Amino acid sequence: MAASEAEIEALALSAMRAWVAGDEKAMKKLTKRDFMCMVGTRPPQLLDRPSFLAAMTEGFACRSFTFREVLVRTHGNSAWFVAAAELKLGLGREEWAGQFLVSDLWKQGSWGGRHKLAERSIAVLDPDESRARAIQRLQLWNKGGKRR
Repeated sequence: MAASEAEIEALALSAMRAWVAGDEKAMKKLTKRDFMCMVGTRPPQLLDRPSFLAAMTEGFACRSFTFREVLVRTHGNSAWFVAAAELKLGLGREEWAGQFLVSDLWKQGSWGGRHKLAERSIAVLDPDESRARAIQRLQLWNKGGKRR
């Protein structure tokens, strides 16, 4: 049975709360064994599940988060969660804070099991709102979109 959008959003919130709390046990329950976190740095970096779990408390800690503009799309036994987020991250001894895009891929376990986090991507949001408006004008379903 496919999860509802509300269920996926609740799972994403649980994963963020576990990260903020540094609760490795809770995060381990929420993530698939082959979980990967992709971080939008230059060059992009990956953290596999063991690396992410180990870094949650000090190396890559989340101090606080606020989700905005949440979008959930379900696709069969998978769901895509995307949100603009205000994050305060601890990156070693430095703080990395600002507007980010958090994207999660949630996959249902074999034989109807519960959804687990398979992939997470974190990237800084572009502060130039004119680019968002330019993309919005391309959306055919939106009144701002032009038909071709």
